[in-house]
Amino acid sequence: MSDVEVVRATSLGTIPHGFLGRRGGVSLGEVAGLNVGFGSKDDRAAIFENRKRAIAAVLPGGELVTVHQVHSAEAVMADRAWPQEARPHADAMVTDRPRLLLGILTADCAPVLFADADAGVIGAAHAGWRGALAGVTDSTIAAMEKLGARRHRIAASVGPCIAQLSYEVSEEFRATFLEREPGSERFFAESATGKPHFDLPAYLVHRLIAAGVEQVEALHLDTYAEPDRFYSYRRATHRGEADYGRQVSLIALP
Repeated sequence: MSDVEVVRATSLGTIPHGFLGRRGGVSLGEVAGLNVGFGSKDDRAAIFENRKRAIAAVLPGGELVTVHQVHSAEAVMADRAWPQEARPHADAMVTDRPRLLLGILTADCAPVLFADADAGVIGAAHAGWRGALAGVTDSTIAAMEKLGARRHRIAASVGPCIAQLSYEVSEEFRATFLEREPGSERFFAESATGKPHFDLPAYLVHRLIAAGVEQVEALHLDTYAEPDRFYSYRRATHRGEADYGRQVSLIALP
């Protein structure tokens, strides 16, 4: 669909993929646009139509695969599209099967897409701060290696997510993070009010490089700051909205 905005990563080359936002969909009201999240209160017919448009924008005729995301470090192998009610509880998927569109839903958390083009292996991860700290990107890389990928050949891109300027956290958050990840002070900055702000995309880039991924890209698109382009749970909460949409990031082998 020509009106669906698809952001692509240079690092992923010609592998079919895209980070989608809210433009080009049929949903109305607070979730207006390309809302693909069944966890919202949106009309189910609109969500199905939006998912069809998302697929058509990235790989026409592809089959969408999603998981029940739970902010874990769990990565699973996808060899087919699971029924909605039978999706595994996990936050990352890998596959070597063609035309399976691995789909990650987000609304401030970071989507991370992976590809080893030489091996014909791809991955996709949902990384909020909990999953990032628990090692969801490491789990994705390890699962890709079981299918024949090599981490030095893997390219990874961190898609639209909440940026540090928009991500105010508590002192308790910072203390918990620093306790579990010594040396991570550099991912926190003080705002003008003295509140800490966390840099999720920078932390994910750090984790990917530390894991041995040599081609790492961050798109630096802030979901909170661009309401016309992206859904944001935090923005919806700050505005007192009753619902929020979810965007999807997709990757597939042709």
